[in-house]
Amino acid sequence: MASLNVGNLGEYLREQRRNAQLSLRQLADAAGVSNPYLSQIERGLRKPSAEVLQQVAKALRISAETLYVRAGILDAERDRDEVETRAVILADPTLDERQKQVLLQIYESFRKENGFGGARPDGPGADGDVIPSGRPASAERHDRTSGGSDDAPRETAD
Repeated sequence: MASLNVGNLGEYLREQRRNAQLSLRQLADAAGVSNPYLSQIERGLRKPSAEVLQQVAKALRISAETLYVRAGILDAERDRDEVETRAVILADPTLDERQKQVLLQIYESFRKENGFGGARPDGPGADGDVIPSGRPASAERHDRTSGGSDDAPRETAD
């Protein structure tokens, strides 16, 4: 996938606003910021705070993380593939908002199932978390409860 262009936050916001069929004033009202301030962000004259980006993302129903990367607040190299995948889904004009959210939920569930990403509400060892053996915690629990041996060879994450 092509890498995200962090320097074009304003252009990206304008594109997302237009895709959502919102006027500048409507988005400013929904995000709780002034119309002139949002206009300055779109024109690249202002760099908004993470809090403002979060409000704008919520109003646009897009990922705040995507805006953080575009603004240079998050390191795009950290999870570039995940961020790009989310951005492509959210930017697809052929999908409606419900379809985008369903796809994102499915994507996140597969990532968790494979031991990557997502919040860890139950702390270390929650389903989907990777423990020191490099295997998802759920696989470790399965071995313990199904008679699997701790001495069995394990694949490790590289």
